[in-house]
Amino acid sequence: MASIKMTAPEIKDQLLATAKKMIAQGLVEGTSGNLSARLPDGNVVLTPSSLAYETMTLDDLVVTDLDGNVVEGTRSATTEKDLHLACLRKHQDIHAVMHCHAMYSTMFAITHQPIPCVIEEVDVFIGGDIPVANYKVTGSVELAEEVSEWVGDRAAVLMANHGLLTVGKDPADCLKLAQLVERTAQIVWGAKSLGPLIELPESTKKKFAPIYKIMRSM
Repeated sequence: MASIKMTAPEIKDQLLATAKKMIAQGLVEGTSGNLSARLPDGNVVLTPSSLAYETMTLDDLVVTDLDGNVVEGTRSATTEKDLHLACLRKHQDIHAVMHCHAMYSTMFAITHQPIPCVIEEVDVFIGGDIPVANYKVTGSVELAEEVSEWVGDRAAVLMANHGLLTVGKDPADCLKLAQLVERTAQIVWGAKSLGPLIELPESTKKKFAPIYKIMRSM
């Protein structure tokens, strides 16, 4: 299991900064999307529900235990808290979760098409194709359980008719992964207009496949 290398205040600072970058980079609009991170004491810090990222402060963040009980903060945690907590409960090597509505990634999500691993860096940093989790209603326990099953061996999953979820070692890592997935989705979308996609050679996949698992455990 990878260890948490930052203090609780450092994690909260990074989560808030990442949330502001998430909207500044166009990965979400308004108050959509959400972020979470595991704290050294085992609790989880989450973005609050229905609050503008631009004006969000550290005092607005919410800390819960892994069962969703609020232990710090005066606001309500994101309505997608079950989604985050299910991923963190099920996978001890995940320390942060980001859900966003990146445009090209969401195009694949609403057409129920996986984003294929046709670029080497996707294999290395994501772990393979970005699959599409089965549709479940937003904010539901069913969605949380469905999506959390898909991130056991990769860093990203599309939520059918919804958006993108990435998992990583900290919030900044989740943002980098979301940027990679979104860039790949845009490249694949454009490449399809030029002709059929060409898969990576099997020898390349075998070479890079173990790297993600090693990186995830570090």
